[in-house]
Amino acid sequence: MRSRLPAVAEQLFRDIQKTYEDTSQSKTREVPGHEADSRPQGRTKCIVPDDLLIALKFVFGPCALQALDLVDQRSVTCLSSSSGRKAFQVIGGSGRLYTCFVSCHYCPCPAFAYTVLRRNEGLLCKHILAVYLCQAIGVTQQESVSDQQMSTLLSGTVAP
Repeated sequence: MRSRLPAVAEQLFRDIQKTYEDTSQSKTREVPGHEADSRPQGRTKCIVPDDLLIALKFVFGPCALQALDLVDQRSVTCLSSSSGRKAFQVIGGSGRLYTCFVSCHYCPCPAFAYTVLRRNEGLLCKHILAVYLCQAIGVTQQESVSDQQMSTLLSGTVAP
């Protein structure tokens, strides 16, 4: 069974995704008198409106800004195996690699253990929030791994 976020959080991610999709579609139309975008292909800029940024901060607290930094740095990679299993790896601000499981909202970072599990003061840590945001705006890096590598990853013995 997949864990679910509160409805307000789910709606917030849908709103961010819709904003991104609307922005992407408008960028494909040529605007007379404007130069072409000089960013490298695949590095589109997503402008999240202030009202959605405020909502992110309200719903997720202080980790929202840190998660947005991870999104900007393209720190999230989705690992997929041929059997359909998925895990996400997030490079944290310190450079440490965290393997997160969105299906059960789990991250092995100390902030998740303390703030989310022990003190029950937050819904998610910045790493899981970054995964959700990257998925919403379509900037999650993708990597295929073998079923054996995924098995090893899920058992927690060695990273792929």
